[in-house]
Amino acid sequence: MGHQLSGDDQQFREDFEAGRVAPDAFNHRAHVRLAYAFLAEHDVDTAIALMRSALQSFIACHGIAASRYHETLTRAWILAVHHFMAGAAGAGSADEFIDHNPRLLDAKIMLSHYSAEVLFGPGARAGFVEPNLEQIPRHPD
Repeated sequence: MGHQLSGDDQQFREDFEAGRVAPDAFNHRAHVRLAYAFLAEHDVDTAIALMRSALQSFIACHGIAASRYHETLTRAWILAVHHFMAGAAGAGSADEFIDHNPRLLDAKIMLSHYSAEVLFGPGARAGFVEPNLEQIPRHPD
């Protein structure tokens, strides 16, 4: 069994893309869920592009400053979720996948790959910066 989306996952993705998810409901777990939803149906590069577009639309839709978008975190989290998906048995939903991979709920996990200076520097927000501490494992699609 591969990684699947539940009907709720599909609805969540559609609601997010349509701007029907409130900013206060889009927490870290929801970010991981959205990454999983894109990766369950697309290769890494496509998932990154879809996540970028969805996040930028979300920011614009809700009147959030465009400067809040962070390219390195977006791409790094897609890579991290993909890494965990590659090493896990298939899941029937994002919730099942996340429940079996609770390390993904640690929002600070990227600080094991990036120093704070690099991750939170202006260059990392504007464009993707490779990790300076430990590479995020990459797997073929």
